[in-house]
Amino acid sequence: MRVGVEVGGTFTDLVAVSGGRVVVTKVPSTPRSPDIGALDALRASGLDLKAIADLGHGSTVATNAVLERKGAKVAFVATAGFRDLLFLQRHDRRNIYDLAYQKPSPPLRRRDCFEVPERMLADGTAQAPLDEGAVQSRLVPALKAGGYRAVAICLLNAYANPAHELRVAELIRAELPEILVTCSHEIVREFREYERASTTLLSAYVQPVIDGYLDRFARTLADDGFAGRFTVMQSNGGRLPADAMRRSAITALYSGPAAGVVGATRQVERSGFRNLVTFDMGGTSTDVCLVENGRPSLASETEIDGLPIRTPVLDIVSVGAGGGSIAWVDDGGMLRVGPQSAGADPGPACYGKGGGDATTTDAHVVIGTIRPGSFLGGRMMLDATAAHQVFEPIGAKYDMSIEQAASSVLRLADANIVRAIQLVSTERGRDPRDYVLVPFGGAGPLHAAKVAEDLGITTIVVPPNPGVISAYGLVASDYTKFDTVTRKMKLDDAAAEDVSDRFCEMRIRLAAQFRDMGLAGDLAFTHMLEMRFVGQAFEVPVEIEAARVESLDVAYLAERFADAHHRVFMHGAGLDRPIEIVALRVGATLPIESLPTLERERQPPRAPQTTRVFEGDGWVDCTRYAAEAMVAGQAIAGPAVIEGYTATTYVPSGWSATVDAADNMVVTKTCRSPQ
Repeated sequence: MRVGVEVGGTFTDLVAVSGGRVVVTKVPSTPRSPDIGALDALRASGLDLKAIADLGHGSTVATNAVLERKGAKVAFVATAGFRDLLFLQRHDRRNIYDLAYQKPSPPLRRRDCFEVPERMLADGTAQAPLDEGAVQSRLVPALKAGGYRAVAICLLNAYANPAHELRVAELIRAELPEILVTCSHEIVREFREYERASTTLLSAYVQPVIDGYLDRFARTLADDGFAGRFTVMQSNGGRLPADAMRRSAITALYSGPAAGVVGATRQVERSGFRNLVTFDMGGTSTDVCLVENGRPSLASETEIDGLPIRTPVLDIVSVGAGGGSIAWVDDGGMLRVGPQSAGADPGPACYGKGGGDATTTDAHVVIGTIRPGSFLGGRMMLDATAAHQVFEPIGAKYDMSIEQAASSVLRLADANIVRAIQLVSTERGRDPRDYVLVPFGGAGPLHAAKVAEDLGITTIVVPPNPGVISAYGLVASDYTKFDTVTRKMKLDDAAAEDVSDRFCEMRIRLAAQFRDMGLAGDLAFTHMLEMRFVGQAFEVPVEIEAARVESLDVAYLAERFADAHHRVFMHGAGLDRPIEIVALRVGATLPIESLPTLERERQPPRAPQTTRVFEGDGWVDCTRYAAEAMVAGQAIAGPAVIEGYTATTYVPSGWSATVDAADNMVVTKTCRSPQ
């Protein structure tokens, strides 16, 4: 049996797959102790933990530790003269018209930053040796007196030669074995000192939190009889054993959204769709990602709370538009939606837990697309009266009916989602009309058709059990690890030969790491170069075909760079200028033994019901169907509401839906919607 447990901001989802049997469970999240919500899901599912061979897990623990500043007390060690690196940051200004603008604050004070005398040059040679006496006489006593739980070591140019970092770590561990030590060369072996320092610091900051969380979870699982493999999802779309995650906790930062992208891609691929825009709308946010030829887009850097993190992540854009997103009026009198969220506690007003703000979920209850008695398959009754009441002030302010106010809130949420999709498609040189939209999460299928209309997308594919796709992704994802190194060199024959040699070394290193983690099997490798024109400040990712890795030449690399450059910037100007390689990246993937399938729980066919929903500016007749009772080949014309246990799908006027042989629901545009 394979089980995936994903802890979200509002609900904790579980998917268990054993042969042809699928068990789906949703329980409320417990934000203060996420592991409790995960264990609640396991217990509510009624599964025998002794029968579980593979348990995949994803959570927001690392993310919350940074956002809420609840990580460990951490110290930062830099080369002499670079103590203020984390505070100087970059010479940019995110909000140029904000007179009170301040740079994002790192999760430590200046007094927590220390220096050691040493100097390593960018070519890996030591200009000044490490002063071990200063480390032992000044740094170690200061760390001991400060009561730190973790130390982040980021010495200048350590990516080129980590000898000094290794020695400083050795001296600290010898005197202070209780402190967790994180070195930059273990986390990110790339240039750009500030980004490398920020990534190392944040990894050290969340490491004790992740360690404690995984320890508690693993012990409880063991006490209940679990003896299988415990894995954790990474931000790059692959899993690793939990023990390995304790050496690089920062890679688990966006494990939940990444799992959703992988789960949706794997499920929809069964229907032959490989070019996708995934659209995950949960209780707190919406996450979108572009998938080309079955592979989600990868970014070399992301950020959290304004702080950069230099590690491979799925290129996911998040906006504060979820089921719990709050509608509010700004200082200029404009109606806004999000990013504030009602979360799991108290949640939307219709949850009946004391929430007093109007949210998108309340809006759906008001317009009739969510029926109070059908939420979570009828297991959770919603308060329709409360949902209507919270929209009364909005309707009164703008002189509109409660239904019009709710519809306006949903249109604003749709606009936020459309903008996020444009960021990963149009602004990456991709036309969203060339892709199918794949909505999931508890709220995604409700908004998908309107979002698709705004983008010109004519095909939507809704996977079965869309509300638990992230949990499914935890059992459908492969084991993945990346290795990245900075290697600056002008593009010439010698550079092409050096790249081939370096790629070989990186593959050997990754294979050894997989063996150390107890993961055996044939690895699949991907190869990427970061390239740019000489003199440019930033580079373009260039994928190298596996068949050409051993026989690279200048013409091939220049051609690949030209294609990548044109795709991003839509022009070929300057392609006769000198080109340089900045970094090499290799990804190693160990595929799972067999891909589990996700299917709906079958129910006997039942007659559809007739009801009404508020569409546009008025009420229209609508047909309601039960998702679990639909059969392959069944066609439905909009307007229709298809209610399932984990999510509800809305098919508006001008659209139709059909369930295919892979149990995916294909929703297509049939005509222009009435104005």
